[in-house]
Amino acid sequence: MIVTETERLRLRNWEYRDRDLFVEINSDPEVMTFFSYRRTRAEADALFDRNRQTIADTGFGFYALALKETDEALGFCGLAMVDLSPILPSGTIEIGWRMARRHWAKGYVTEAARALLAVGFETRGLSEIVSFAVPGNHRSIAVMERIGLVRDADADFDHPRVPATHPQLRRHVLYRGTRPV
Repeated sequence: MIVTETERLRLRNWEYRDRDLFVEINSDPEVMTFFSYRRTRAEADALFDRNRQTIADTGFGFYALALKETDEALGFCGLAMVDLSPILPSGTIEIGWRMARRHWAKGYVTEAARALLAVGFETRGLSEIVSFAVPGNHRSIAVMERIGLVRDADADFDHPRVPATHPQLRRHVLYRGTRPV
């Protein structure tokens, strides 16, 4: 299942051959700097399977971000349903990403995220897409701003699933994008 393509990239459902890359990005300490945990192989495999099934069932999820030329997975970028009620209303769609370090700083995430905003607004008819990150995650926040999302400082929040053992990761800034009129 291909969600969309850009000049260099393909966003698609995960394939079994992508499993090692998925484990890599979910266990790499530098990639996961702004998360309170690193996933074990078993945890990453279970998430891989759930994400793959969610995409197949709903069309939403964190899609494999692959090079169009070779179809090699580099990371993920996706439109996913957020489960953060009452902070964000049920049905809210988040755009998010994660890349293997060797693929950082090549513009892949920005390119993929712009394409997915178009899918979300033009194809899926969404009225709003959000994104959020720890305030110190300057790389992700820069992507949010490059793709045209706008900070909603009044809606910043403490993430309820970040444990008290990681207070520096609890606060999140919220960015919103709305369907162009």
